[in-house]
Amino acid sequence: MSEDLKTASRVSEAGGGAARIESETTWVVNIADRLETELLAQDISASLRAGDLLTLGGDLGSGKTTFARALIRCLAGDDDLEVPSPTFTLMQVYETPSFPIVHADLYRIKDPAELYELGWDEAAEGALVLVEWAERAGQPLAHDRLDVTFILDPEEGSDHRVAVLTGHGEWAARLGMMKKIGLLLENAGWDKATRVHMQGDASTRAYERLTRVGEAGDTSAILMISPRRPDGPPVRAGKPYSAIAHLAESIHAFVALANGLRALGFTTPRILAQDLDAGLLLIEDLGDAFCYDGDGPIFDRYAEALLVLAQLHQGGPDGVPVPSLLPVTETLNHRLPPYDRDAYLIEAELVIDWYVAKEQRANFSGAPRGKFTELWSRTLQEVLDGPKTWTLRDYHSPNLLWLPEREGVRRVGLIDFQDAVMGHPAYDVVSLLQDARIDVSEDMELKLLGLYARARVRLDPAFDMAAFARAYSILGAQRATKILGIFARLNERDGKPGYLKHLPRIERYLRRCLDAPVLLELKGWYAQYLPNLMAGRDASAGS
Repeated sequence: MSEDLKTASRVSEAGGGAARIESETTWVVNIADRLETELLAQDISASLRAGDLLTLGGDLGSGKTTFARALIRCLAGDDDLEVPSPTFTLMQVYETPSFPIVHADLYRIKDPAELYELGWDEAAEGALVLVEWAERAGQPLAHDRLDVTFILDPEEGSDHRVAVLTGHGEWAARLGMMKKIGLLLENAGWDKATRVHMQGDASTRAYERLTRVGEAGDTSAILMISPRRPDGPPVRAGKPYSAIAHLAESIHAFVALANGLRALGFTTPRILAQDLDAGLLLIEDLGDAFCYDGDGPIFDRYAEALLVLAQLHQGGPDGVPVPSLLPVTETLNHRLPPYDRDAYLIEAELVIDWYVAKEQRANFSGAPRGKFTELWSRTLQEVLDGPKTWTLRDYHSPNLLWLPEREGVRRVGLIDFQDAVMGHPAYDVVSLLQDARIDVSEDMELKLLGLYARARVRLDPAFDMAAFARAYSILGAQRATKILGIFARLNERDGKPGYLKHLPRIERYLRRCLDAPVLLELKGWYAQYLPNLMAGRDASAGS
């Protein structure tokens, strides 16, 4: 396939005479044969989601049916799915693992009112809508849409055609991203690979697993789609939450940390291709074997993951402290920000902002919140005065892959470290041993803590385990407090209720940490203002 891309904007009149800037992106794709039509459908399917409208146009025999069938089969995950033309039924509905698909042919519609008789609105709600002869609806079905028109080009050959893709409204930017992905994969030799969407994490990033067939067997890679994070609304001192909490705003941080960790002898995905401006990476696929199974953590694998941390916390070769400035390219560096007081506090305050029931939040706006902040600020001082290292922040079960064919600490593959900061070494240890998604028993936690301590002492006889244990309890309580707020927010704001099932586990971790003598005053605050949590009763806003 060969392509051309054009983007334009125009001003139109919105309701009430107001001016509205309408974006439009056109992508012209030359298609040599049926296979390339199916590959185009696969590429587009990776960007589709519930609520999207995609219109199909073109003469008879131009490829609309081939494209629609390939698109639906790809989204359904079934290469043999029967996909008849909806010419006579007018509308076919398919259930897929992600969302329903409505495939409609409006050629026989004489009056747009007939759409209501068909039950159009009900069928289209929450579905991907794929429409042929959309102009019969009388007016555009949606301002934000993707139009795909196929044009026969017999001068170039009987199978040759041109697909003109036009993204309107918010689809303009999405189509531009699709083109950039296509160019990245083509330049890297992965444009003919099969693409399968992967289950994402709690972030806005998206991932695809690409499989390429070769003479030596199938190979795979991961496409990471992480465009620059837009600033949210200011929440404090004119800054958004992401800036205060030091969350990575671009993919540059991932590149810097991936290369930096690998230089120290750890396993991170090799970067095969990149478009830093677009936020795209094609990276090595480290597989899907984790450090846990259906019964929970696998002790030996968790032990190896702790040895990774012990070695990292000792520093680089000969114990040289790890740097806070890492190269991204030959001319561009990434500086790891400090895990400072403001970041710790705004994270902890999420428990008040989201975990506390809606009807009770106003009660925390005055003295209770002030006392909470004052106690945490004072308690965190010991951590802030302690040693500093790379704190990866998401060092837990979903982000640690097991690679038994490698040796030593390289058997643990590290991913999802772009939000790394310069912080206390205890943070990542507690992230692993008080895992938010799987149960780590108190007995296993203590055994693994002992293993980590012995490893640190072997590397540095002056290692202060008593100070580390105090920091471990403080940061365990801070992290559990933060995650209670994050998971409640994912439910309430983002419509992701699946995280609520983890709240009881995190509440248990928090109670365990608050039993430490160094947290006595904070334990009193939680007991006074979150008594259900401390009593082990259902205390969350979303449960």
